Amino acid sequence: MKWTIIVLLFTVAFAQDVDDEELALAEACDEELCKLPDCRCSSTDIPGGLQPRDTPQFVTVTFDDGVNVINIETYRRILYNRLNPNGCPAGTTFYVNHEYTNYQLINELYNQGYEIALHSVSHQTPQTYWAEATYEDMQREFGDQRIQMAHFANIPIEQLKGVRIPFLQLAGNNSFQVMKDSGLTYDCSWPTISYTNPGLWPYTLDYASIQDCPIPPCPSASIPGVWVQPMVGWLDLNGVACSMVDGCFWVPDRNDEEAWYRFIITNFERHYLNNRAPFGFYVHEWYISAYPAVNSADVLDWVKNPVPLDEYKQKPCRTFVQTSCPATTCPARAEHNGVSRYTYS
Repeated sequence: MKWTIIVLLFTVAFAQDVDDEELALAEACDEELCKLPDCRCSSTDIPGGLQPRDTPQFVTVTFDDGVNVINIETYRRILYNRLNPNGCPAGTTFYVNHEYTNYQLINELYNQGYEIALHSVSHQTPQTYWAEATYEDMQREFGDQRIQMAHFANIPIEQLKGVRIPFLQLAGNNSFQVMKDSGLTYDCSWPTISYTNPGLWPYTLDYASIQDCPIPPCPSASIPGVWVQPMVGWLDLNGVACSMVDGCFWVPDRNDEEAWYRFIITNFERHYLNNRAPFGFYVHEWYISAYPAVNSADVLDWVKNPVPLDEYKQKPCRTFVQTSCPATTCPARAEHNGVSRYTYS
């Protein structure tokens, strides 16, 4: 088992680094050439030219970081057995890093119908590691993690589609080129402060993005077919933008349930009463524990083939093949800090 981990983490250790000068600089989007389902210009326009009243209001609930025997109890309590208005199971996306993760529990979440996505192997500090990460670094963190996650959690590799980089720290073109080369579909690490009212809809990187860049470096190259799910910012009680709910500073008192309800609804209505760009509830489990939807991939499926709300509600619920994951443990030594952890899968 120990040697298996080593093989998985270094299968692409000799991948060639990407030189930005070798990538074509992205040009302004040509709407005549950029057509769904494979290409979409960065825009606040509703896909398919639909009117807001005919557009589903997607709410994406996501959790970051490792999954373990402690936080799984929160997920079981607040997420399991919930349904959307169309009768289909409500979705959640888990952006999971390797450290402190129990892969048997990841398999449990997958078998509940939730989306499993990638949050890096190491999740290491400092943040500058990610800002300066080379193509090779990002391949080890995400390209290899896709293989690792599929193996230890026994999830079909094609079901692992999304990425969120730690600290929302982009690595310029490198992370997106790794996504393309590794068979990943979308990134949900890129905040927007300028495009919150109306919100920015998901788009591809075939052409230059209009999105603002709060945490540089942002991509500048044309990387066809790679999707961006913009993290449309919330506004806290003082009007300060925050990308993740637990990153908002001025929030209601933790015991004031009514104030929290109004706070959430105010941010939700900025989407619902406007262009209905996907509304993200992005959070870490610890925040839910301290302060007593749909999968991200489902949003992209609709954006690629937009249909009116009434038609969308008639679609059958998403199906998937369940898998088993017998419990085993083995030690693994982290390359970046030399610390040994036990892997549970």
